[in-house]
Amino acid sequence: MSVALKHGGSVSEKERWSSSENQAESLEEKHQEVVVSHVPIVSSFNDRIRPLLDAVDKLRHLQVMKEGIQLPTIVVVGDQSSGKSSVLESLAGISLPRGQGICTRVPLIMRLQHHTAPEPELSLEFSGKTVRTSEAEIAEAITLATDEIAGSGKGISNTPLTLVVKKKGVPDLTMVDLPGITRVPVHGQPENIYEQIADIIMEYIRPEESIILNVLSATVDFTTCESIRMSQKVDRNGERTLAVVTKADRAPEGLLEKVTADDVNIGLGYVCVRNRIGDESYKEARKVEADLFETHSLLSKIDKSMVGIPVLAQKLVHIQATIIARCLPEIVRKINEKLNASIKDLKRMPKTLSTVGEALATFMGIVGSAKESLNKIIVRGEYDEYLDDQNMHCTARLVEMLNQYSGELHRFSADDLTGNFMMREIQVLEEAKGIELPNFLPRTAFLAILQKKVEEVSHIPVDFAEKVWTYIEGVIMSVLMHRSENYQQLQLCTRRAGYNLMEKMKERSRNWVTEIVQMEKLTDYTSDPAYLNDWNGLMAQQQKFMDALENRFATAFQIEGLGEVAISGLRAYEKPVLLQAFDLKMRMTAYWEIVLRRLVDFMALHLQFCARNLVNKEMEEEIVRELFGRHDGAIEGMLEESPAVAAKREKLNVSIKLLSESKNVLANIMDKIATNV
Repeated sequence: MSVALKHGGSVSEKERWSSSENQAESLEEKHQEVVVSHVPIVSSFNDRIRPLLDAVDKLRHLQVMKEGIQLPTIVVVGDQSSGKSSVLESLAGISLPRGQGICTRVPLIMRLQHHTAPEPELSLEFSGKTVRTSEAEIAEAITLATDEIAGSGKGISNTPLTLVVKKKGVPDLTMVDLPGITRVPVHGQPENIYEQIADIIMEYIRPEESIILNVLSATVDFTTCESIRMSQKVDRNGERTLAVVTKADRAPEGLLEKVTADDVNIGLGYVCVRNRIGDESYKEARKVEADLFETHSLLSKIDKSMVGIPVLAQKLVHIQATIIARCLPEIVRKINEKLNASIKDLKRMPKTLSTVGEALATFMGIVGSAKESLNKIIVRGEYDEYLDDQNMHCTARLVEMLNQYSGELHRFSADDLTGNFMMREIQVLEEAKGIELPNFLPRTAFLAILQKKVEEVSHIPVDFAEKVWTYIEGVIMSVLMHRSENYQQLQLCTRRAGYNLMEKMKERSRNWVTEIVQMEKLTDYTSDPAYLNDWNGLMAQQQKFMDALENRFATAFQIEGLGEVAISGLRAYEKPVLLQAFDLKMRMTAYWEIVLRRLVDFMALHLQFCARNLVNKEMEEEIVRELFGRHDGAIEGMLEESPAVAAKREKLNVSIKLLSESKNVLANIMDKIATNV
């Protein structure tokens, strides 16, 4: 794996990581050589692990996890009263808070470090400060710090508290101790205390980089433990779960069978321990523990590689070193990747404007780029800027809407060809009678039917124009807001200008459509030769139609170009009336097709013309008028970044600083690894 870290030394990165992994393998060999009954808690290879652990601790202190980078972590979980605190006390050699209910109310990051000084050094890190303390006062100090973080009640918090223990003889380990699992809230605890604790635990144990140290009491059935149920959710096969069985001295019967049968899939194995009791010193407790597993009739049968606090310490150190060595290359890759991405994002951000001239030039550039984008989308039908957003494929969506509009016009104005065929024409002719020659078709009859049909569909063009401009408004506002998103004042002006302009366009189209509809009502004219062609074709079937009426058994007649019509109800009328009504019907049928085509074609031409003018001329004029017609210094306001842009810039700067520091931490650890190659 190639990692782009800057550091000294001539050893290749691949060799460095290989060396790190070899160190982890050597730990396992040393682990196998342990003489259980006399093993010191501190391992002989702490000095070789320390640089790796320090690097991870520094990354955790830098809070690199905020950048979405998971760190290898030993997470300690257990049901309430499982003996979790006793195990941690034995590993750290210090006394932790004790009492009824939940003692650990925040994630406690325990950083244990062996050092040769005779006096231990203890400190707490929280809320950006470091508080030094002593062995005698550590429990009270943890309680006070917890109260400051989570409140003085019995509630919990997900804000971590770090405990640093530098003491002779402790293993080099970093562990995260989480609140014990409880299902029943006690007085002073929230009703959803279980859910709160479960959420914190799942957040810590879910990452693949986490090792789960599951503390179980020998006095309970492992399969009923809530901590087991939770760990199995994220680690079904137990590949990253190690179990510590406490209180072995209280329930020795059947313990061997429980840890060897492994009914709950503990992939990293079990370690059985005896808790420190009363005023025993940690040295005395280890001696009693060693004797217990050596001499007890039942517990002595458990393999020596599975018993005792020293063995637990060795296993944890080994597991920790192995996972760190395995995860560091991927952590390096992610840090480099995120650092490069943040730097690119920062470079892509708009430069900070310092003069009105710069603001004006930026404004013109924004309007120009928005104009070009809208020309491509609305006028030319290009959508390469929005390949995956079909709503921005404007010409295609407009064609779809025009087709729907045409279909709606035809469906809405379709004649009833069943029981009411020619009845409207007959009624209108009856009312249009005049003192005139009987074989002339009254024009008033034609206009009466035309006006009625136009009135029936008049709302469709108006509604369609409103629908189209609403869609175009969305497209235009999307482009304008995107182009001006970095300048709050300009965006406000642009939004006002956009809405004002679109209202004008909608009003203009409403007036135009209303005028077109009125023209169709009042005039009957076309130079389209299709009218005479269609009318002649329809009238050529008049005689056959009349012959069908003579046949008293015929109930329907097929008119080519119109469809099958019902005729039985027409026999009650005289032939001259039927001939005139048929002629009137065919004239209206031929002419109505032209009316519908005009309503569709004119609408399409109108929209294209208006949209082109809108993009190429009116939009820019309206924005300039809005921006410079105000007296609140809108152009000067562009010199101030919007809160969103300023926040993003600050976030990127913080991210770059954090990731750069993390990169340097890893570069240093690689240098140390290189010196041991």
